[in-house]
Amino acid sequence: MAAPQAPPDASGRKRMVCLLFLLAVVAVAVWFVFFPPRWWLNMTKPVDLSNPETTGAALGAEYDCRRCHLIDSQGKSKGPNLAGVTTRLDAVFLRLWLRDPSAVKGRTSMPNFHLSDSEIEALVAYLMATDATKE
Repeated sequence: MAAPQAPPDASGRKRMVCLLFLLAVVAVAVWFVFFPPRWWLNMTKPVDLSNPETTGAALGAEYDCRRCHLIDSQGKSKGPNLAGVTTRLDAVFLRLWLRDPSAVKGRTSMPNFHLSDSEIEALVAYLMATDATKE
């Protein structure tokens, strides 16, 4: 006895459901790549904060901050000089800025690096330590 065949419109419906599912997966993937949620950044980009100044210095090199900023008399001056930045701005502002620069200043040339909270803490600690050595 032959197996019963599904009506032709059922296979079309199945194909449509698969296509919609695939489209949803692609949409979520694009969202995570271009607009990652904070919990995802914290889960995928944790850093060791046992020595935050050293970690911050390594992150500054990894993200190439000196490509645009002067830090500790090294780098370029395309962006603001970061010498004494922690004496001019408080740590809360720096954290907000590093979290999303365009949310603080709409037409900024600084890119959003999608930093995790621990990366932000390390970078702020590094800038504070750099400024403390200048005093």
